[in-house]
Amino acid sequence: MGVDLKSLKADKVVDARGTACPGPLLEAKKAMAEVPPGGILEVLSSDEGTKDDLPIWAENAGHEFLGVIEEAGYWRLFVRKAAE
Repeated sequence: MGVDLKSLKADKVVDARGTACPGPLLEAKKAMAEVPPGGILEVLSSDEGTKDDLPIWAENAGHEFLGVIEEAGYWRLFVRKAAE
């Protein structure tokens, strides 16, 4: 069974709405340093490319991409930081 994204409480939220690629991804990379191991990063993005870029980055970095929720005009993307 998957994770209920709507009930997730993020350890860190990055609001990158209004920025174009690669802005949201760069913000996510920077913010991940502040997330504890096993913690959740939530990225808010209005750039459609983020839906493709963030899961690829997360996998390459060893993190777990949990999924995306589509809101009105933006997306909420969730990544669980790798346990050290």
